[in-house]
Amino acid sequence: MKIDKKDIEYIASLSRIELSDLEKGVFVHQLNNILSYIEKLNELNTENVKPMAHPMNASNVFREDRLEPSIPSSNALLNAPAVKGVFFKVPKVIE
Repeated sequence: MKIDKKDIEYIASLSRIELSDLEKGVFVHQLNNILSYIEKLNELNTENVKPMAHPMNASNVFREDRLEPSIPSSNALLNAPAVKGVFFKVPKVIE
């Protein structure tokens, strides 16, 4: 598949982007290079390659869930920009 200037103009109109003729030429060249690389990848024999969702074997590492003491509220409020009693004071967001 080859990309031409008309395709670039169509994509630019969908994206609401104005491109100069020079930019259109650059994008035609770059997208054709990308597509030619993908065509090379399609030549590879992948018959014995299993499909995978992720390129690396990854698993979650969970820590033991145990109760630990929390930071005292007085320490948590030290750097607060505004405080009301033992609470953080924040601007009203719902009217």
